[in-house]
Amino acid sequence: MPTTLVVLAHPERRSFNGAWSDATETAARAQGDRVLRSDLCQMGFDPVEGVHHYTDWPEKTAFDPLKAQERAAGTGTTPSDVQIEVDKIKQADRLVLHFPLWWFAPPAILKGWFDRAFQHGALHDTNMRFDSGTRRGKQALMCVTTGSNASESAHDGKEGDINLLLWPTAYTLRYLGFDVLEPVVVHGVHGYHRGDRKVHLTERLNAALHAQAGVLAALGTRPRLRFNADTDFDQNGQLRCDRPSVTPFIRHRAAFDP
Repeated sequence: MPTTLVVLAHPERRSFNGAWSDATETAARAQGDRVLRSDLCQMGFDPVEGVHHYTDWPEKTAFDPLKAQERAAGTGTTPSDVQIEVDKIKQADRLVLHFPLWWFAPPAILKGWFDRAFQHGALHDTNMRFDSGTRRGKQALMCVTTGSNASESAHDGKEGDINLLLWPTAYTLRYLGFDVLEPVVVHGVHGYHRGDRKVHLTERLNAALHAQAGVLAALGTRPRLRFNADTDFDQNGQLRCDRPSVTPFIRHRAAFDP
């Protein structure tokens, strides 16, 4: 029985994001999955990493998050809230993230969940990452809402290319070894629509909720985002001149620069 972990990063459980995450759970259960949930805001998850989480950190030693996480993973002293999340992630065959795009990035609580729950020493280390990541063979899907419309979120749009805005989140998942699937994005989701525009929005949102079962059923054939392989980089960690650039974030200078 596959296990699906559904993560919701929105402060209002009754929001479209909340309903969309419920649609994912319903669809996953209907196809026979075991479902785990992390509703980060409802849980009151603390997104701020810090020494206060580690009671055994040496008092006179400057706090080092990676070393603190690695030490806790090795000694069985991981903060309880993080251990719960690490266990869920380890069990998950697929991870589905539901979040709005705020200020051109996911909400802070989701980034903080990455900071703390993607624990160094438990889910990655200097050897287990990217192509050798602990989550290789597992799938990750981002289900995202924006306030902007689709044309504003296009490659030439005023709000910026949605695919580039989501790249840091995708690469975080890639770091752990996940197969990162092409995201599902619903645009124009905000509370300022009136009249016919509000009716149209409601119709679009209902359609997205009904379509989620099909999205979950087709994850096996959904396109994956492209990333450079570990072997594409030289001993200094730079892209080899004879290897392709698949993103403006990692590029040969002539590929994207004017």
